[in-house]
Amino acid sequence: MQAWRVHRNGEPSEVMRLEEVERPVPGDGQIQLLVRAANINFPDALLCRGHYQVRPPLPFTPGVEICGETEDGRRVIATPALPHGGLSQYVVADADALLPAPEALDDAEAAALHIGYQTGWFGLHRRARLQAGETLLVHAAAGGVGSAAVQLGKAAGATVIGVVGGPEKARVARELGCDVVIDRRTDDIVAAVKEATGGRGADVVYDPVGGDAYTASAKCVAFEGRIVVVGFASGAIPSPALNHALVKNYSVMGLHWGLYNTKDPAAVLRCHEELTGLAERGAIKPLISERVPMKGAADAVQRVADGVTTGRVVVLPEGEGR
Repeated sequence: MQAWRVHRNGEPSEVMRLEEVERPVPGDGQIQLLVRAANINFPDALLCRGHYQVRPPLPFTPGVEICGETEDGRRVIATPALPHGGLSQYVVADADALLPAPEALDDAEAAALHIGYQTGWFGLHRRARLQAGETLLVHAAAGGVGSAAVQLGKAAGATVIGVVGGPEKARVARELGCDVVIDRRTDDIVAAVKEATGGRGADVVYDPVGGDAYTASAKCVAFEGRIVVVGFASGAIPSPALNHALVKNYSVMGLHWGLYNTKDPAAVLRCHEELTGLAERGAIKPLISERVPMKGAADAVQRVADGVTTGRVVVLPEGEGR
């Protein structure tokens, strides 16, 4: 079968190589899956660079979420077991962690439903307790993680302010349903949020960026607001001033979705059932900006790493026997 492999750490476009390899063999409690679609995530770039919290042995295949097919023809959503990631024609995954792919979504959309939307749902609902009528501020609103949060916020009845970089991403954010769009390249984020909220600020901030985005968030979060930290796509990890959180009476909370897989897997399943229902009602639908063939995967991972894509970029392998 074909699989992209990384033999040394570095930039994805430089270190990913498309190779012919043997199919991975399932271990105890695992199952082999045909990859129907593999969604590219920012962690795939971090894996290539050797900067992710998990460092699989070299060589490895990136790709942390897929829509796959079981031997009996069921469509499922899975997190492949590294080092055999999803940018491949076949993967192995834990059998008890497979989730049914919603019928309302095609393969590419189903592949993109898992990590980004689970992170958004847990961040907004379980951690921040977002309420209808509140204002949600989403950084990188046109990206894969941010677009999921925008849709989930709208589905929850919130007013959503999206922060983006550039006019094309602003257009995408409006199409996603953002009530207010702020272009960080030309607008003052803090002033724009305060203007949009009558001076109150954002009740919930969803931040997958870190760096300057977090700094701005702390300046425009509302009384009793909640800042949810879900990542550091900017590469800069902020150091929150706790005295500022004290005097303004807001909360800073982290969200590492992967921990729920080990500490509360039942909650992951309940979340998937909720997401499936939202997808069936048309309340959420992953934004797939590109569907690329297997040969284009390395370039696609690099573009996601560089922050020049919108929504999700999904690889569609030409699976054997399909």
